[in-house]
Amino acid sequence: MAHIINLKTFKDTRGILTVLDRVVDFEIKRLFYIYAVDDSDRGGHRHHNTHQAAICIQGSCKITNNDSKKTEIFELDTPDKCLILEPEDWHVMHDFSQDAILLVLASTAFDPKDYIYEPYANSI
Repeated sequence: MAHIINLKTFKDTRGILTVLDRVVDFEIKRLFYIYAVDDSDRGGHRHHNTHQAAICIQGSCKITNNDSKKTEIFELDTPDKCLILEPEDWHVMHDFSQDAILLVLASTAFDPKDYIYEPYANSI
């Protein structure tokens, strides 16, 4: 089930430091980031095996998620929020601000066979 975790963040007069240390329960095999998104939706899939962690490191976006039991909308609007996505989480990323940069940490290398594009019957 998708859920938000708050990343450990330290603030002082020099700035802000957010730490990604032992945050995810998987070995990170791939990093990618999405930016310069127009008004299109991204995603629209779930996975057979891949676990993911999504952090909007600049700007904001929303991720609508369906785990076959319920649909939730998560707003990623600060870089200290991390959305954990399980393989069964069918998700759509949308409403990107103009300056948004969405960083995603994944547990597997890219494999087109890992993607399931068919939404759940009660999907978004």
